[in-house]
Amino acid sequence: MTLMQKFLGAAATLALSAGAALAEPALIFDLGGKFDKSFNEAAFNGAQRWSQENGTSFREIELQSEAQREQALRRFAENGNNPIVMTGFAFGNVLGEVAPDYPDTKFAIIDMVVDAPNVRSVVFNEHEGSYLVGMLAAMASETGTVGFIGGMDIPLIRKFACGYAQGVKAVNPDATVIQNMTGTTPAAWNDPVKGSELTKAQISQGADVVYAAAGGTGVGVLQTAADEDILSIGVDSNQNYMHPGQVLTSMLKRVDNAVYDAMAAGPDLETGINVMGVGNGGVGYALDEHNAQLVTNDMQNAVDQAAEQIASGDLTVHDYMSDNSCPVN
Repeated sequence: MTLMQKFLGAAATLALSAGAALAEPALIFDLGGKFDKSFNEAAFNGAQRWSQENGTSFREIELQSEAQREQALRRFAENGNNPIVMTGFAFGNVLGEVAPDYPDTKFAIIDMVVDAPNVRSVVFNEHEGSYLVGMLAAMASETGTVGFIGGMDIPLIRKFACGYAQGVKAVNPDATVIQNMTGTTPAAWNDPVKGSELTKAQISQGADVVYAAAGGTGVGVLQTAADEDILSIGVDSNQNYMHPGQVLTSMLKRVDNAVYDAMAAGPDLETGINVMGVGNGGVGYALDEHNAQLVTNDMQNAVDQAAEQIASGDLTVHDYMSDNSCPVN
């Protein structure tokens, strides 16, 4: 068995013959693992849905180090997998170098724009979805103080935080929004202990609703919020089920749909920039049996009205990444 076969065999969803593999799409997860209950898991769910509906398989790999990014991309491309989908902004530079070497392979990257003729760049208006859950946080808060805990301190996560703060302030201009980032390296996405510590610190400052946009680190945020009997807000995937009655809502980022659509298109994947926001169902908030008792009809009506205004263009939520600033604190 060659090194390539060992690599792909360990990563594969199903072990297929080399010939069958040529038609398969591939999915590369970012650091943090595919079962992070958040961003990566949403991607996996989209791939699984596509696979089950079509009775076909896909290849996958969970990265263990930064060095594997280029290695995984090249080996899947050399194996004939098409398209190759990857989750996370951190693939941007590597994909920019790899994509030109495989002009007949289509690539899809989530959360970053890569300008290449064979790349689909999927980006989300996270600030819009965060605005909606910020409104819910403000309406649910009894102390007037809410929190935000981000993962790696990058503009993308500041974008979440800024949208959230705008939603909070739209409901309660006098509210306090405490913001903390977990770290400045990729390890910040998978540190539930630090997430727990930051949650306790925010609770000590009066926060009674905390929004986590931190990948696997958010598991610690949601757990501690439940233990301390305050409300939390999940992210990316619907995390309401993790602590029924304690998770106010989850900001849905439909990474699953982005992956599903890319795999469904196959080698005919349309390239260019694809923006997913409130208006096209790319982001939103989760309401189900696990949080129904926490969101009143008035709360739901207010948020739904705001969503309609965002979709129509009557309400504009400032995008932090447009100028690296936020109009509210």
